[in-house]
Amino acid sequence: MTREIRLDTAELETRARELKAGDRVLLSGVCYTSRDAAHKRIFELLDRGEQPPYPLKGAAVYYAGPTPAPEGLPIGSCGPTTSGRMDPYTPRLLDLGLKCMIGKGKRAPGVVEAMKRNGAVYLCAIGGAGALAAQCIEQMEVIAFEDLGCESVKRLVLKDFPLIVGIDSSGESALK
Repeated sequence: MTREIRLDTAELETRARELKAGDRVLLSGVCYTSRDAAHKRIFELLDRGEQPPYPLKGAAVYYAGPTPAPEGLPIGSCGPTTSGRMDPYTPRLLDLGLKCMIGKGKRAPGVVEAMKRNGAVYLCAIGGAGALAAQCIEQMEVIAFEDLGCESVKRLVLKDFPLIVGIDSSGESALK
């Protein structure tokens, strides 16, 4: 039975394990964008013993590279990128406290094992619907790696962003 769940990112630490593969989620709260180039730089910071640009504990990361904002809007098109490109980085970030990833596509077995180990969840956004996704973003601020342009790390504030639980914290998958 598919459930629809309203969830705030501040609740992920305590509620991620409740989510089941196939559940529909309306996600609100703070989320950070990060793609491959940003992940590489975050790893360089971690390897030097420095802090990442956002707190990982309980965090939600959206694998997206939004386009520039048209006048009067906080953000341009903001569709998901292929999550598998972040798979080499993901287990370490999950072990450091990352609780939720948002993207599209399947994940590697090592990522799923790290999700199970850490009680994390993978939420899927609709590919090709970046303009629709942007309507659920109330605020956007570049917080790191501005030179990466659309791939810079951004702090987003979401309001009822429609997602599907692709893989839950027990490793069950809706991605067949």
